[in-house]
Amino acid sequence: MRKRFQSGKLKFYIGDVRDYQSVLNATRGVDFIFHAAALKQVPSCEFHPLEAVKTNILGTENVLEAAIACGVQRVICLSTDKAVYPINAMGISKAMMEKVVVAKSRASNETTICVTRYGNVMASRGSVIPLFVDQIRAGRPITLTDPNMTRFMMTLDDAVDLVLYAFCHGNAGEVFVQKAPAATIATLTTALTAVMGASGHEVDVIGTRHGEKLYEVLLSREEMAAAEDLGSYYRVPPDLRDLNYGKFMEQGEVRISESTDYNSHNTTRLDIDGMKALLMKLRFIQAIQRGEYLPVEV
Repeated sequence: MRKRFQSGKLKFYIGDVRDYQSVLNATRGVDFIFHAAALKQVPSCEFHPLEAVKTNILGTENVLEAAIACGVQRVICLSTDKAVYPINAMGISKAMMEKVVVAKSRASNETTICVTRYGNVMASRGSVIPLFVDQIRAGRPITLTDPNMTRFMMTLDDAVDLVLYAFCHGNAGEVFVQKAPAATIATLTTALTAVMGASGHEVDVIGTRHGEKLYEVLLSREEMAAAEDLGSYYRVPPDLRDLNYGKFMEQGEVRISESTDYNSHNTTRLDIDGMKALLMKLRFIQAIQRGEYLPVEV
């Protein structure tokens, strides 16, 4: 990257978010931080859960401590849908990351810390679209887990817009979620093969993999009860109760009982034409249609 960009506006540091001193060295004189460093590959975190703890939880602690110590104005931490009702080590570690953010935001007066949460970015590294494209181009069957699985469909531009919105409008400890359409994996597969001129390509249904959910959840029932609808986004305020919240042990919250979560089953559902239109917005797919083959974006 240093050779590719060769810009006086960029500085490159060798370090590790697990090492507080190296993070501190990179943070001095910084106004804003976008914290995207994470172990996010589900199977790897399942087999090495403490590595997820060291990077996703303790690494975030280091970044926030360094930011507060250096007087950084704003920190935006990137989270994932897997932090909601987590069933795997990666999701649990990111859920704990969010708890660290809220705890730090209570004690930070000068540094504003907030979170963005979103599902998989289409055509990103490790996602199914590049995998399916490679399988189609190689003449191999598409390995589909469960045709009825639903996933939020978000482009890289959408993800960047969400981060910038939180950067401009976020207050301490808040979580921002962008409203996004979803589609079944069957719809995605049909649309992708059509776009690539490979309709009817063989599909091999292999079943749900370890740690996978049938649908994604971006906001829990409890969060939806407190969320502010901003049109294209939801803003979730932090839980600022102190340790003496005994009344919540006795009184409860009626609004939570009446609420429902925000997930890829109950959001706007794309049909095949809608999915094809969204795929055609991806530079990755545009390049393939031109006969080129670009590396995935992020």
